[in-house]
Amino acid sequence: MAYHKKEYFDQDTTDNLKDRYRSVLENLGEDPEREGLLKTPERVAKAMQYITKGYQMNAADILNSAKFHESYSEMVLVKNIELYSLCEHHMLPFFGKAHVAYIPNGVITGLSKIAHVVECFSRRLQVQERMTHQILDVIQETLNPLGVGVVIEAQHLCMMMRGVQKQNSVTTTSAFSGQFMKNETRSEFLKLISHDLT
Repeated sequence: MAYHKKEYFDQDTTDNLKDRYRSVLENLGEDPEREGLLKTPERVAKAMQYITKGYQMNAADILNSAKFHESYSEMVLVKNIELYSLCEHHMLPFFGKAHVAYIPNGVITGLSKIAHVVECFSRRLQVQERMTHQILDVIQETLNPLGVGVVIEAQHLCMMMRGVQKQNSVTTTSAFSGQFMKNETRSEFLKLISHDLT
């Protein structure tokens, strides 16, 4: 079965999570027997399994599933890749977009696979800084390109809903390897995505 068509719901896991979410509702002072909450524990259990489906995905396998020999050696950029993740510190969502570029070294991958790699790492409990490097590292290790550039911009609900409550804050992280360590290449990449940066 293809990795992106995998079933992410396991009944035993759903049942275990459902019981725990029922307890959470009770501990918060809610009545899990009232009409609006009767199916909430099961819904949340299934939602959490889907939101964290990245644990069941292998980013290297994703790239290797569509790897082709090609002489193209200019920058390949996939930008504005939507991402949704959960902050591992408060388990609140953060969301935004990723811009990913690489310079092939005789091998390319299907363009959609870059987006699937972002999905693989974002659908986990995460911190944005680690995710940025995870995306770069797997592309560098699997495709062996001349260089990789990754920029992620995201808004974090742990900053917006609680704590400092700064609703307009945006966090930007970046990582570069190979040719992207050179000012000329990095500047070209940043210029190509500059009008998309918030």
